Amino acid sequence: MFLRHKIRRKDGKEHRAWSVVENRRVEGGRVVQRQVAYLGEINDSQHAAWSRAIEVFDEAGQSAQIALFPEDRRAPVLDCDVVSIRLSGMRLRRPRQWGACWLAMVLWDQLRLDEFWRPALPPSREGTSWLNVLKTLASYQLISPGSEWRLHRQWFEHSAMGDLLGEDIALAQPNNLYRCLDKLVAHKPALFTFLRERWKDLFQADFEVLLYDLTSTYFECDPPEEGKRKFGYSRDKRSDCVQVVIALVITPDGFPLAYEVMNGNTSDKTTLRAFLAKIEKQYGSAKRTWVMDRGIPTEEVLAEMRASPTPIHYLVGTPRGRLTKLEKALAAKSWENVRESVRVKLIEHGEETYVLARSDARREKEQAMRRRRLRKLVKRLRELQRQELTRDELLLKLGAAKKEAGKAYGLLTIHTPTKDQPVTPQTFHFSLDRKKLRLARRREGGYLLRSNITGDDPGHLWRLYLQLVEIDIDQTWRLSRIKGWRVWGNARKQGAAEWQGCRAGGFEFGDCRRVRGDEFVEGPQHFDRAAA
Repeated sequence: MFLRHKIRRKDGKEHRAWSVVENRRVEGGRVVQRQVAYLGEINDSQHAAWSRAIEVFDEAGQSAQIALFPEDRRAPVLDCDVVSIRLSGMRLRRPRQWGACWLAMVLWDQLRLDEFWRPALPPSREGTSWLNVLKTLASYQLISPGSEWRLHRQWFEHSAMGDLLGEDIALAQPNNLYRCLDKLVAHKPALFTFLRERWKDLFQADFEVLLYDLTSTYFECDPPEEGKRKFGYSRDKRSDCVQVVIALVITPDGFPLAYEVMNGNTSDKTTLRAFLAKIEKQYGSAKRTWVMDRGIPTEEVLAEMRASPTPIHYLVGTPRGRLTKLEKALAAKSWENVRESVRVKLIEHGEETYVLARSDARREKEQAMRRRRLRKLVKRLRELQRQELTRDELLLKLGAAKKEAGKAYGLLTIHTPTKDQPVTPQTFHFSLDRKKLRLARRREGGYLLRSNITGDDPGHLWRLYLQLVEIDIDQTWRLSRIKGWRVWGNARKQGAAEWQGCRAGGFEFGDCRRVRGDEFVEGPQHFDRAAA
């Protein structure tokens, strides 16, 4: 490892930018040069930029403070001893992250993943250990998710994976990483079957309740001619980018049973039927309860679930518009407190059960949003009344105001001029629809759940649905770490390669919560501590 500088002349001055570079000899006698750190311009005009106070111990075990200065620079008068350093002889010994990597390997061994992957991933004729490549990919996605290029360029050398696996930097070459991902796809169904049995043995995991949700991740690249990257509804508000849709079936404890990477233009409501068949084919027919958001199932699919010979229960969010038909029946029921500031009530309607939940905190939030948007809309409408506009210009501006106001726009009654009328205070005016406002106030903070589970406690159904929200937050946290980087135009994978690598290891934060009782706490925090 050595220091290397580059000279750059600007405005008649000479600037030196320093970097720490190392030569690494890999298998086959090849030498790979890698920039370890960019130091920039070393300047002694600022005292603190040069001074590095460190704590050292003498032979007697006593500590002292010293200051380090370059050999060719005159040191200032300080209260501590000064040591001159010869920069040309300076060497950095590679610091590595050990704890998190070791913990990842402990989880790998606990799940006995070598039993599954060793016969599925034999070494190549060139001697590449695909099993060790997979261990590196899975640990990387669990500890610090990112791109394969970042794994090769930065993370592998800053981690102890090479020491733990007995490998060198050649293991983390980009070509090896991508080729390993290609080899995993064929084993996905068998992997989930294997992991299900391991989770059942280790944690007595229950698979009767399944949480089903979808998300998406986008690619900042030109639209490809083929593949799964397509334009579609963007949850990231990036409709200008192609994307893929990721569907996940997971248990309340955080154990996944299936996932699929689908075309970016896939509609949520077209996916449920295929996943019902997929789970039944892979794990057999059983009494299961599916918990979903309201935009996923259709009435046709729900009817099929109710008519299934094997009981298939569901619990799904329902649009508030359905409250109109149920308000009279719900009004006759009493509230049940399930949590501080959260109340629920239940009615049975036909073949289904409806649960109305009301949260004080959610009501305050929705009320504040409604008031803010309504005030902004009224202010905008009064501005339009003062402007001299044609009818077409007015309609365009009203359309923009409607988009920004959202549901608050429906709380006003707005009169616009007809085709042949000019825009005047008499032809363009608005008023507050108090009936709709009272209805909106009454429904704020409430949400409706729908299920074919009859005779159950409303509090139990509400807590069951709440698990979907908690798992969705956890999944969003993981995906946000994956989405912290973006796949650019020269991406080699059709989509979500990192997601594939993470799942291939079978690692879930449910494992971190449940291995050895309470010794392991929440996954993200524990790995952050292990990394430290």
